[in-house]
Amino acid sequence: MKESKNTAVITVIGKDRVGIIAGISKILADYSININDISQTIMDDIFTMIMMVDLQAVEIESSDISDKLKEFGSENGLSVTIQHTDLFNAMHRI
Repeated sequence: MKESKNTAVITVIGKDRVGIIAGISKILADYSININDISQTIMDDIFTMIMMVDLQAVEIESSDISDKLKEFGSENGLSVTIQHTDLFNAMHRI
């Protein structure tokens, strides 16, 4: 099993518009958070995205990362969440 100690899952859902990926990516880059993997799709004008990010070199508290992402989401009509990979896996285990 892959080590998840320094990784998190970011989910984004909302009405599609230009700049969603760029906005989220800029926030992450500003705090040295690397995107390891990204999947996004548009379903009937609804934008959905999941990112796996590396928090190893993070330059901000995890609660502050969440606040920044939620603020971006609020300003753009999106639901944006970040969860540590271990928590995400535990919540989605059958």
